[in-house]
Amino acid sequence: MPDLTSFFRFAAVPFAASVAAFAAAPASAQDMALPYDLPAIADAGPAAETDESVRFMQDSGDIDENILLPAQGPHSEDDRKYARDYFAIAGGVITVPSYNGSDERNILPAFYFRGRFKGFAFSTRGTNFQVDLIRQKRGQKTDIKFGPIINLRSDRTGRIKDAQVEALGDRKLAVEAGISAGITHTGIVTSGYDQVGLRVVALKDISGRHGSWVVSPTVDYGTPLSKRAFIGVSASMNIYGKGFGRYYFDVDPIGSAASGLPVYSAAGRKATFGKYTFGVAGAYALSGDLRKGFVLIGGAQYGRMTGRYGDSPIVSIAGSRDQWLAGGGVAYQF
Repeated sequence: MPDLTSFFRFAAVPFAASVAAFAAAPASAQDMALPYDLPAIADAGPAAETDESVRFMQDSGDIDENILLPAQGPHSEDDRKYARDYFAIAGGVITVPSYNGSDERNILPAFYFRGRFKGFAFSTRGTNFQVDLIRQKRGQKTDIKFGPIINLRSDRTGRIKDAQVEALGDRKLAVEAGISAGITHTGIVTSGYDQVGLRVVALKDISGRHGSWVVSPTVDYGTPLSKRAFIGVSASMNIYGKGFGRYYFDVDPIGSAASGLPVYSAAGRKATFGKYTFGVAGAYALSGDLRKGFVLIGGAQYGRMTGRYGDSPIVSIAGSRDQWLAGGGVAYQF
């Protein structure tokens, strides 16, 4: 990997790029979205008293004005203690299965939004919104995250291309709430700038739709390849409660008669591991500098339905155990 020391010497925080499914999909946000962020490039190195010091931290992405202008007077205590404020937005397209387990695809417009204010980070990932309540400090190598998350699960609420699954009837939009927690460490494998992270998202239905829960642990890794390119990889799994399997993957006698699919009740029999995924994402700065301006982003993910979920007729007969999605677009930070 190229030596980035001289490049980042005077930059407090370069651009943070993400590919997290841009949220317009009518499929489940947790299951049908790219379930990771590209670890952000930010404030590398040990903490120092000046704005010119270099540090890398997870989920940062503000631009140091000292790159262009000299320092302008004293800063507040928060400015010295916490990472700077920033906002980033991305738009593009994403291709996803028409439902979780489908072998048909939809192509949809998509967007992504993230930022940080007074040390508190927030972001969208798919159709969810989450906030990190642990304020991010400058110079820290290890970043611990914890905060609330709310998710809109729209799997099988519409745009189903398979006639048999469509005959089972649409599912209603589920509203889920829960906790997102994780830890990221900077400078661990290839250089002082790469990042390894582990996070767990736990969601519970609060709308009375499937009446159950989903737990999704994820591990990811990201590293800058140069001052204009960044890449990240991830792996995750989904563990589902009984009610989730019953609502989305079982087929009752009435549904069987309407669709021609066999009766199936194993998915809702007990909580189970139902899916794993592997993903890759990248970013390329059109300006030649990941710290500012427009950045091309893109990513792809492979998932596999397993166990009782893979054996469900809506997957094994009407759909496919293999699940692919991909997205791309342009991000801008301000």
